[in-house]
Amino acid sequence: MKILNQEETKRIADKVMSFSKADECTVTINGSRTGNIRYARNAVSTAGLVENTQLQVQVAFGKKQGTAVINEFDDKSLEKVVRRAEDLARLAPENPEFMPTPDKQVFKPSDTFSKNTDAIDPEYRAQVAAYSIEACRKNKLVAAGFFTDQSAFETVANSRGVFGHQATSGIDFTCTVRTEDGRGSGWVRRDATDVHNFDPRAAAEVAMEKAMRSVDAKALEPGRYTVILEPAATSDLLAYMFNGFDARSADEGRSFLSKKGGGNRLGEKLFDEQVNVWADPWDKDTAVVPWDNNTMLARERMDIIKNGKIANLNYSPYWAKKQGARAVGAPGNIVMAGGSKSTAELIASTKKGVLVTRTWYIRMVDPQTVLLTGLTRDGTFYIENGKIKHPIKNFRFNESPVTMLNNIEEVGRPEVLQGDESQFSLLIPAMKVRDFNFTSLSDAV
Repeated sequence: MKILNQEETKRIADKVMSFSKADECTVTINGSRTGNIRYARNAVSTAGLVENTQLQVQVAFGKKQGTAVINEFDDKSLEKVVRRAEDLARLAPENPEFMPTPDKQVFKPSDTFSKNTDAIDPEYRAQVAAYSIEACRKNKLVAAGFFTDQSAFETVANSRGVFGHQATSGIDFTCTVRTEDGRGSGWVRRDATDVHNFDPRAAAEVAMEKAMRSVDAKALEPGRYTVILEPAATSDLLAYMFNGFDARSADEGRSFLSKKGGGNRLGEKLFDEQVNVWADPWDKDTAVVPWDNNTMLARERMDIIKNGKIANLNYSPYWAKKQGARAVGAPGNIVMAGGSKSTAELIASTKKGVLVTRTWYIRMVDPQTVLLTGLTRDGTFYIENGKIKHPIKNFRFNESPVTMLNNIEEVGRPEVLQGDESQFSLLIPAMKVRDFNFTSLSDAV
C-alpha cells in the first residue's frame, strides 16, 4: 500500500470511529517503505524493499480496554477490526490504572521528512555499498555493512477530537572493516533524516582508518584512566540512563533518581555543571513527531538536566494524576550540549589516556546506580602527550553514566546517532572523562 497523506488517513480514522459503539476509540495508522542493502566479505549479500501499512484500534467500555490490529482498509475490514477490539474489551478485566484518552491536542509540525531521502532508489543503495567494498578491496581490507532508508507516516486520532499526521524519513548506516588477517577492526555509524547530510565515502574511510590503525594492539594494564569517548561510544551508555527519567520508577524506589526514604531527586545536582540535556521535537538535527504515541499527548521542548541538576521527569497520565503533577508527552529525542572541539582536538589536550571509539555488548549490573558492564571494540588507542601512540587491546569496563557525567573534563562536538539501546534520537558530544573504570582485558578485536 502506498504512503498515505493526511487527507487519506483522516478519512480512514473518521470511518473507523464511526463504526465504534464504545465509550471511547483511539486510532493509530502507520505506514512505511524501507529499502536496504547488506554486504559482507566485500560482496553484497542481500537487498530489498519492504512496504507495510497497518491500523490499530483501541476502545474502552468504562475501564475495560481492547486492542486490535489490521492491514486491510476496505470498509468491511475496518468495521471488522473495530468489532474485534470491542469484543476483546468486553472480555477484559477492568484496568485499575485506566486513564481516558486525552482531549484535543495542538501538534506543532516538526521537520521529520526529507524529499531527498524519499527519492533513494536501488542504484543509490548499491553505490553506498560499492564505496566501502571498492575502497576496502584496494587497501586489502574486508568490509561488512548495512544501509537502510525509510519513508513513513504516522497518524493518531481519537473520539475526543485528537488528530495528528506527519511524514517521516531517515537513513541508518553501519560498517565494520577488518584487516585480511583479522587483527585490526574499525566501525562507523551514521544516522540522518536527510540523506544529503550523509557521506558514504567519508563514513567508510573512518572505519577503514580505524581498522588499519588498530593492528598489533598492545596490552595495557586494566585500571582507571582518562578516556576520550567518541559519540558512538557514549550514546549507548547514556541511553540506559536517559531511559530512566521516569517519575514513577523514581518515586517507587526503582531507579537512580529515587531518594532514600521515598520520593525522587528532581531539582538535585547529580552531575557536573557542564551537563545540559533537553528534549526538543523541533530540533533541526533530531526532529521527531510532536506527540507521544503511547499517550497521544503533545510533546514540548523540555529541559531534562540543567547545569547538572535534574530539571524534569516524565509523568505518565496515571502517575501525574496520582502525584498532582502535569502529564506531558514523553520525549522522543535527547539533545546534549557540546562544544566546538573535534575528537582530535580533545586528544591533543590529553597527556595520558585512552581513546574509545565504540562500546559494545552492554548489560545492566545495578539499575539503582545505572552501573553497566560492557566492552570496548573496533579501535581502542593509547594517548600520550596529545597524540595516539599505539592501539591497545580491548577492555571490559564497569562504569555508570551517572559517574561519567560527574567526571567530565571537557565536551566536544555533538553527532546525531540512534543508539542500539535507545528509544530516542540522540545528539551526543564526544567527551573527555577522568577515572573511567576498565576492569579486565578482552581478546576480541
